[in-house]
Amino acid sequence: MDAAWAALGEHPAALALVRDRGADVPLRGVLPVGRLVHDAIAVASLSAALLAARRTGSAVPTVELDPVRVATAVTSERHLRVAGEPVTAWAELSGFWPTADGWLRIHANYPHHRTRLLEALALPISTTADELLAHLHGRSAVVVEALVAERGGVAVTVGTPAQWHSSEQGRALSMQPLLRVQKLGDAPAAPVGQASVDAPARGIRVLDLTRVVAGPVATRTLALWGADVLRVDPPRLPEIPWQHLDSGAGKRSTLIDLDTDLATFDALLDSADVIVTGYRDGALDRYGLSPAALAARRPGLVIARLTAWGTVGPYATRRGFDSIVQGATGIGWLESRDPQKPGALPAQALDHAAGYLLAAGITTALRRRVDEGGSWYLETSLARVAQELLAAPRDGGHVATPPWQPTVITRTLPDGTAVTSAASAPQYYGGPDDWASPPVAWGSSSPQWLPRP
Repeated sequence: MDAAWAALGEHPAALALVRDRGADVPLRGVLPVGRLVHDAIAVASLSAALLAARRTGSAVPTVELDPVRVATAVTSERHLRVAGEPVTAWAELSGFWPTADGWLRIHANYPHHRTRLLEALALPISTTADELLAHLHGRSAVVVEALVAERGGVAVTVGTPAQWHSSEQGRALSMQPLLRVQKLGDAPAAPVGQASVDAPARGIRVLDLTRVVAGPVATRTLALWGADVLRVDPPRLPEIPWQHLDSGAGKRSTLIDLDTDLATFDALLDSADVIVTGYRDGALDRYGLSPAALAARRPGLVIARLTAWGTVGPYATRRGFDSIVQGATGIGWLESRDPQKPGALPAQALDHAAGYLLAAGITTALRRRVDEGGSWYLETSLARVAQELLAAPRDGGHVATPPWQPTVITRTLPDGTAVTSAASAPQYYGGPDDWASPPVAWGSSSPQWLPRP
């Protein structure tokens, strides 16, 4: 918790407002995964509590998390039920694959990533898991990784922590902060506006250009705190339906093709307070959406960016996901229960921790806009969070997880579908306990803001 709070540039004395229950989170591994996610959510909760106090003139609320709610939130895909039915989180070709000289971790949940994987290997689109296994048996993991990356797919050689730390990417990231908080330029101080302790981000408009888990967790957290969050997706890349439901509470969802309708997006940007992006480094620059261009165009904007690999080093422009980063950084071998095969953390903890850390940075920047004005830039990555986890003190080997019952909430969507999902994890005294609205259908919202209070 200390490292994350220090990265925000906050005074360590404020941590006295947090009752530390990180040791009670019922997630166990070789690495202190329960501690990681607890501390990220606690830091986000404390940052929101400070924003609530600043905007309402009240005392700063204290923070205490429910360890079971934390564990439920970061394993949310296991508890999601749509019309009473569980979801299938992993596609057929996603997972660990043995090769002639090691192991690959492949992510092919999205249809376009599956297509790029198979094209890179010159395999037919109908290739089954058994056929892929047979094909990879005689291939080099490093060669396959390079081929798939060149084609825009997602695969990585599973390495050890030592290999990661000595790699060019690992060395480059080790020089970066866990969470970058940087003032990009001057702007007048923002008005305090109308807020309440249970809605510290009320009146804040957030453009959400994120996908999958980490970025949507950050923006879903801002929605929990009362922000008007509008997720924007390209119509040509549909989201996985269950994934959208899992991370869409409190938000609206619209479709804009930036190649053909940039004017509609620009109109939204002109009155946005925050923009959050989750695409690989440089992917949005051609639309004039680099951090520097955004700050110059919209003084006072909070710009938050989350990537898989960071914005430095040879992997900066590569695609990646939590599972892929675990494989590359050596977490897979550390968490293995079989010496012959890599394993994984008991949760997609890199995704969730990074998302909550980004939410913490955004609420900190919103408070500083009120106090001193300015445009603000925030950045973190899954790989940098992985390095923080690898460096953390360990309790030893694998320890049995005590039994626990997830904390879930069932909501009814506008179409009548019942969706059971994880309850919110961020908590401070007087704060919100649930989102104001359930998820909406992907792409079903108009591209416009709600009226400010």
